Amino acid sequence: MESGSQIAAPAATPKRGTSFWMVYISNLVVDMLTALDLTAVSTALPTIVSHLDGNDFIWAGSAYTIASTAVIPLVGNLVSGFGRKPVLLSFILAFALGSAVAGAAQSMNMLIAGRAIQGFGGGGCISITEIIYADMVPLPERGKFQGIVATVWALACAFGPLVGGAIANSGAWRWLFFLNLPLCGIAFPLTCVFLRVNTPKTSLREKMLQIDWLGVSLVTASTVAVLLAITWGGLRFSWTSFHVLVPLVLGAVGVVGFFIAEYLWLKGPTVPRYFFTNRTTLSGYLGTFFHGVVSIVALYYLPVYFQASKGASAIGSGVDMIVFCCTIPVFAIVGGVSVQIIKRYRPQNYIGWALMIAGFGVLSILDERSSRAEYIGCQVPLAIGLGIVWVSTQFPILAPLPFSNSAHALAFFTFIRCFAQSWGIVIGGTILQAQLLHDLPASFTAGLPQGVQIAYAAIPQIPALHEPLRTEVRAAFAQATQLIWRIMAGISGAGLLSCLLMSEIRLREDSLDEKWGLKDEAETKEGVMGSSATISAEPSDVELAQLQKASGGA
Repeated sequence: MESGSQIAAPAATPKRGTSFWMVYISNLVVDMLTALDLTAVSTALPTIVSHLDGNDFIWAGSAYTIASTAVIPLVGNLVSGFGRKPVLLSFILAFALGSAVAGAAQSMNMLIAGRAIQGFGGGGCISITEIIYADMVPLPERGKFQGIVATVWALACAFGPLVGGAIANSGAWRWLFFLNLPLCGIAFPLTCVFLRVNTPKTSLREKMLQIDWLGVSLVTASTVAVLLAITWGGLRFSWTSFHVLVPLVLGAVGVVGFFIAEYLWLKGPTVPRYFFTNRTTLSGYLGTFFHGVVSIVALYYLPVYFQASKGASAIGSGVDMIVFCCTIPVFAIVGGVSVQIIKRYRPQNYIGWALMIAGFGVLSILDERSSRAEYIGCQVPLAIGLGIVWVSTQFPILAPLPFSNSAHALAFFTFIRCFAQSWGIVIGGTILQAQLLHDLPASFTAGLPQGVQIAYAAIPQIPALHEPLRTEVRAAFAQATQLIWRIMAGISGAGLLSCLLMSEIRLREDSLDEKWGLKDEAETKEGVMGSSATISAEPSDVELAQLQKASGGA
């Protein structure tokens, strides 16, 4: 929080007209773009890499994730200095450019470059859409709108791999990238026409000086180092090799150093000040991290169980997950609406985490002999818990903060979630890889290619195996996924414990910032508001003490 900066007074909730819904739809299109690209391309990568005669499967898959996570810490600074609209349009164009480059790739280097540009655009897009949602919807109402966003992500995770596999199998993998262009063509003009919001009039020099360059550089470099290490670990290099340990240690030290520097010296806005001083905000960020890990593991590795242990096709595994992926958004909306009704968010967090622990526990009893009714029914408790917590962690993050902090707080929220999802994919994959190497017959693993996850190489071969080898392989996959679910239950327990830091803070009804509201809707209140009053972004010592006391501040 910058001392002495002035912000517009909070505005009353505007009547939602055409501009609101067009911007909201445009944001959903952007979210769908990034979610589908993250999920659909993953299943097609082996086919793409083979077609380009490449052998660097790891970079083809990781360039997007690393670039998207690394850019997010910069987003809060950019949108505060340059405005929401120009920055979002720039990231949409970057995503479109990356899609065009990847779709037209004639070599692995060209594909990797395209994926990195895509990741840069996609990471910026998903971070800015979160900020724009906060600009348009007061905090008590935000849960139901975030539930719809959760629907987009859940459906993308369910059907993205099916779409990717089907297009890749047809030999038309380039369309996985080219189909992004018309969607960008929808989102770009909708944003241009309807996202009429304030753009700061300060000079370029003033804008650049507002950016926390040292903090952003430190956290970005550290994040890239950590992601490189966990990308290489267990596949290209062993976890104990210096190729993995050096960037992992340097990255971890850099991340810790970033938080220390932000707190003691930089005083920059990249990390909200309340992250250090308010335990309720801290609990929300911790819950976001744990939820990011367990949610992506469930969405990524349930299809592995269906396809490997139950013999489902790629399309069949998507069908088996329909109940799971439809339950998540329904209860995300229910959880969000309940916050608005009962004016409380702690019960939802406790209930959601408890259901996740139970849900992973139930999943851990499934094996290769489980019936269809069993493995579909066992998904329900976990899906309910994931849906409730999906939207509930944002309330404790934002409730203690002055509304002026939303951009940086939500950019950091998105960074934590994406960083956690990267860890979740790697944690699940590492468990699966290690357990399969231990349990699969040596005669089977000897014929698998090196440098890729065993699951991706083994699953297509399972239907053609003869008995009893096929049953042994299916049992090995079931045991490996059981171990994943047990570990995720433990991580969910950590998520439940994070709720102990959380206090119940009254959600402000008028929590929109007039400075960043949609112009045509803000202007309808000019007669009521008069000239906008301004308030300091830095609360007084008395106000801060009262707020900390009310919210359980550290």
